Parts: sequence; C-alpha cells; structure tokens
Amino acid sequence: MTLAMSWDEWAAQDATALAEKVRQGELTAAELAQQAAAGIAKTNPTLTAVVEVFEDVVADPLKDGLNPQGPFAGVPFLMKDLGPTLKGRLQEQGSLFMRGNRPTEDAWLTKQMRKAGLNLMGRTTTPEFGVCSSAENPAVYVTRNPWNTDFTTCGSSAGTSAMVAAGVVPMSHATDGGGSIRIPAGFNGNIGLKPSRGVFSIGPNLSDITGYVSIQGCHSRTVRDTAAFVDACRGGAPGEFMPFWTTPEPYTQLIQKDPGRLRIALSHEWGDYRATPELVAELEKAARFLEGLGHHVEWALPKADLREAFRAQTTCYISNFAQVINGLLAKAGLERPPADLIEPINIRIWEAGKDLSYAERYKMQAVFNSTARAFGAFFEDWDIILTPITALPTPRIGTTEYLTTSDNPDVLDWFDNLWKFFSYTPLSNLCGIPAISLPMAQQANGLPFGIHAQARQANDGLLLQLAAQIERALGGRWNDGRRPGVHVTAG
Repeated sequence: MTLAMSWDEWAAQDATALAEKVRQGELTAAELAQQAAAGIAKTNPTLTAVVEVFEDVVADPLKDGLNPQGPFAGVPFLMKDLGPTLKGRLQEQGSLFMRGNRPTEDAWLTKQMRKAGLNLMGRTTTPEFGVCSSAENPAVYVTRNPWNTDFTTCGSSAGTSAMVAAGVVPMSHATDGGGSIRIPAGFNGNIGLKPSRGVFSIGPNLSDITGYVSIQGCHSRTVRDTAAFVDACRGGAPGEFMPFWTTPEPYTQLIQKDPGRLRIALSHEWGDYRATPELVAELEKAARFLEGLGHHVEWALPKADLREAFRAQTTCYISNFAQVINGLLAKAGLERPPADLIEPINIRIWEAGKDLSYAERYKMQAVFNSTARAFGAFFEDWDIILTPITALPTPRIGTTEYLTTSDNPDVLDWFDNLWKFFSYTPLSNLCGIPAISLPMAQQANGLPFGIHAQARQANDGLLLQLAAQIERALGGRWNDGRRPGVHVTAG
C-alpha cells in the first residue's frame, strides 16, 4: 500500500498540523487512518500496545459519526480499552473476565471526541481494570517501552503511551485515577495532562460522586494538541452531579501568551516518600531552567497530613473498585471473582472492600476534604508545585511487585509499596486539581523522565501556558529532540 506521507513527514506532524492538511485538501481522513494503521502494523509486533484496529473506520472514517468539520478533521485517535464506551465495540479492560464485552451505547465523552473530529480507530492496552502499574500479564499481553523494550511503559495508559511515543499517532486517549495519564507520559516522553475534576464527563453510566478520583484525558507530543483536545471535548453530560468548569478564553489561544512570573514550589519529600538522588538532580535541573525563564522557584510543601491522605486514597480505591467488581459479578450471576479470570491482587482488593462500611467511607471523605483544603490554602501563596513524576526509575519488564499479578498476600502492603514508587501523582486526583507531566528530564539508562507540575483547581490553563512557554524555550525539542528506538521512522 502506498502511503500519503513518508514516515519522517508523518512523525513531524502533530494532530493540529494534520487536521490543517485535511482542511486544505492536501490529505483525506482516510489517508490519515491508513497511515496510522500502517504505523501500528510496523511497531505493534514489538510493543504490543494496540489490542484492535477498527478496520471499518480506517476504510471509512465517517462510518461511526465523526464530524469532518470538527477541529481535528479526521485525525486518527486510539482509545484506551477502559473508560468511555463505544457502542458495539469491544471493551475488555485488560481482563480475561471481560473478554467479549460489548457496550450498547456511546459514552458522552465518546460523542464529544467524534464531534471534535477525532477518528476513534482502535483500542490500546491497559492493565486489568486499570488498577496496577503496567500492562504486563503474559496471559493477556505485555506492553513494552519503545525507548527500551526491556522496560515497562508503566500504566495504566500503557498502549497509548507507547503508540504516541513511537510516532504512530500524534494523540491518544488516556485515563488517570492516580497517575495513569502522567506516569506513562513521563516514562515514554509524552505530554500528559490530568485535568481538574469537572472538565471531562464520565457519564452517563458514572458520575463524579461514584468516581471521585478518576479523570479522562490524552497523551500528545505538543502542548497545542493537548490544549485543543481539552477545548473541544470538555463539558458535562446532562444531569451531572457537580458543575463543570468553563474558561473565558480557549486554551489554544491562552497558550500563545507566556504566563507572568510564577511562584513555583519545589518538592520531592512527599509525606513518607523520597525520590532517588538521580531523580532529585533532574528535578533541580528543571527548576534552574524555570528560573532562567524568570520564575521564582523555592522548596516548599503543602501543610497537609500526607500519610493520612494516602491512607484515605487507598480506602477510596479499595471501596470503589470492590463495588465495580460486585456489579460485574452480579451481571454474570457469580458470588465471587473467578481466580482463573481475575488477577490475584484485584481479588484481594474486592475482598478488602466489598463490605467496607459507610463510617469508613465517611472518615475517608473527611480526609479528602482536609487534604484538598490544605492544598487549596497552599495555592493561595504558590502558583505551581513541581515534583518528579515518580520517586523511583522505570521498572524492567518482569518486576511483579507493582502488578496485580503479584502474590503479595496483604493488599494494604501492596498499596503501600505502590505509593513508594508512585508518590507524587495520586493526591492531585484526591484534591481534584490539574497536573501535567512534561518530558523535560532523562534517566541514567536513557529513558525519558517526566517533570510533574500541579496547580490549583480549574487552573489547567496555567499549566498549559507554562508548558507552552517551556516548549517554545526548547525550540519544540522535548526529550532533547531524541526519538525512541522503536519508532515509525526506524528501520
């Protein structure tokens, strides 16, 4: 098959540029889809990042209701196999238990994406139910990092991170309940924004009171693509539990202006958790870069009981997830999760949370409140807080201690161990505040490493403004202009 563009040309375009080529009549949405499908065929045998390509919408991008007049004009887009449903399409959530599951309706966000002109043309990998650190169960699939296939992408937006990093698509869907947009973005050299609570809908089957911590988003390679995605897809479905944020100026316009001089706090000491010296050095390097842009940077930390916050976060995950499993069991007519179809830690989470009392949830909610108030007070004095994306480097494939295939008999100990690694991302979910991972740093082994910035609730635009300022200062060369070894331009 003859492709519309060379791979070097393809990889040089972001989603905004591709959409403009379609609007100018230089390319068609079908040609974009065919090129992305060819990129999947080229890289997926090595990375195992895509579960399925929807061949019918590759051939006919308008088949499922894509709006060709939307800002993305048919740009190919992959959906994480978790979160917003696509009517009639498989959504198996990385689980043997969910094999053959076909939702019967589009989610609200699915409709928003299609209205924006995104061609939802396939599914990307995720760990079972999005719970653990990596899409790494040999009985399902093992997703590998395109920078070095001996390492994980981390997760839970595993396949998305690999496909964007490998140059297959300029953007791809991701979700984040505690870092699942930002951590794989950080380990794969992508831009990953977790928006504020109240930006993207999880309706109609879920509401923010049931989710509390989970948010939707994307991975991209340019700030303007992320800004355009938020502008085009934000907003609540009818009957949302809470109000949804609006912005007086589209982010695509806002990011064209530098922010004023920002008060940026710096920390790697996060409750009981500390980053390795190598990663602290990368954080300090980023801080000096921001000082060079004229910002004030100083070590500071919110006055919150972070130990209690992580305990409350664990309670939230256990109780929420247990009820999700209960719902699946009820549909299947089962009393408990089948051990041959659901991974061991997920069964233990269900056991720990299925009978959790409202009194325990009430205590959890009180800590959510006190933590969010403490972060809110902190952001009265500071614009942004900067941390590493994680406290530890990227694990190698086969590191089971963070996986839901782990044989750890104590689910609380498993979570405690997870927080020692994923130390800096979960509390922004608890507080409902925006956070972004930017590919500014590098690990000693050559893998990318994200610098993580958080801001006050609904200040997503400021994070994007700062990211755009950094991008301009770098001449657009995130990751020092490097590309991973597994890439559409390679070989």
